[in-house]
Amino acid sequence: MFRNLPPLLPDDKDLEALARQMVEPEPTGEEDTAGDNPDIPAGFTYFGQFVDHDLTFDPTSQLERDNDPDALVDFRTPRFDLDSVYGRGPDDQPFLYDEDGVHLLIGHNKAGEDDLPRNAKARALLGDARNDENLIVSGLALGVLKFHNRVVDTPSVASLPPDRRFDKGRRIVRWHYQWAVIHDFLARLVGPEVIEDILHPVAFKVPVAKESKTVKTLAILPRFFHWTKRPFMPVEFSVGAYRFGHSMVRGEYELNDQVQNIPIFAKPPAEDLRGFRELPAGHVIQWARFFKFDGSKLEPQPSRKIDSKLAFGISILPDAVAKEIHALAERDLKRGKALGLPSGQAIARTFGLPEDLILHAQQMKTLPEPLLRAFGASTPLFFYVLKEAEVLSEGRRLGPVGGRIVAEVLIGLLRGDPSSYLSVRPMWRPKAGEFGAREDGIFTVADLLRFARVRID
Repeated sequence: MFRNLPPLLPDDKDLEALARQMVEPEPTGEEDTAGDNPDIPAGFTYFGQFVDHDLTFDPTSQLERDNDPDALVDFRTPRFDLDSVYGRGPDDQPFLYDEDGVHLLIGHNKAGEDDLPRNAKARALLGDARNDENLIVSGLALGVLKFHNRVVDTPSVASLPPDRRFDKGRRIVRWHYQWAVIHDFLARLVGPEVIEDILHPVAFKVPVAKESKTVKTLAILPRFFHWTKRPFMPVEFSVGAYRFGHSMVRGEYELNDQVQNIPIFAKPPAEDLRGFRELPAGHVIQWARFFKFDGSKLEPQPSRKIDSKLAFGISILPDAVAKEIHALAERDLKRGKALGLPSGQAIARTFGLPEDLILHAQQMKTLPEPLLRAFGASTPLFFYVLKEAEVLSEGRRLGPVGGRIVAEVLIGLLRGDPSSYLSVRPMWRPKAGEFGAREDGIFTVADLLRFARVRID
């Protein structure tokens, strides 16, 4: 997105020292609510992970060497097309589907509880295996499978021939999912005004020629995410701004009435939320603990604030997840350096932000003096995005740099997808009473899960 800006190439030792500052203190056993974000329920942390898996996958890049952004290959289509669930379709990957080629397979654990479909090694049969990384994101993936199966069983779809039935059902699922990504997930991260500015820019008129009275209407398109032939995945998004979700992870989660205070990672034999295994008996999620459902007496757990601190429990990745560099913040910071990302301040000035909205050393005074000297004027993009959210919005939403990058890319990818609702029928809206929508133009992640008939409370 910003090829004309110079890369920020700090010393690795400074990045390692900065990463050590980006970790919450080890929990003492007392509940810490000061770092909670009341505006974003905890489920959106993992919905964001699900969205990432739908857009990106690069199995070839190496953190330890300098990567060429132009050489990175996205093995996942940069579209909200749910290929992470559907794969390449029932003809090419029939093992994901029921015998009719219309329904997606649903599995069960030894206790008879619904689970992702799995092979004999308990590996999930999905378009993207990463959607089994932890029990929460695998539960969301299962919810999408169930949502599809309910959609293709509705009378207006079930009456069609099998091939048309699958195609129409998949389109309905994709469009409702796309709507939820933009108007539920993204709206919480950046605010509806940013989305409106990108989706419906103000038109202005310019004369065709000085001597002519004819005027031409021009639309203000997103200013920084452009492509020539087809949309791509900008490294400023995938390696920088979109990694904000790492700061939203809670140290522990409650799944249901019995399974409480479970960390993402724990040393065996302690219980944790690791994936790539059959759903443990009794671990079916009550989704009202992760999203707000009308009529439920349960209050969802909040996510953690979008700030410059990562939860202690996720700060060090286990051997099974990461090799060589185990500190998550260090991995994120060094990845940005390896791909030559510019500083957050350089991007902020390219955006044309006023100086009072650009972070300077005084906004980072909690850092030790050596790190202030190293990063006070030129800050790694990943840290900058987290810090500006912390300083400018008290950690409740993304700031102007992070928010604009994330919003322009997500909406831009939707615009660039020839089969998305925004390309095919830009005036399309979810319709009240259809596929879980409560009102015209309103469809949320919670609506998707309710229509899928997952366990709510």
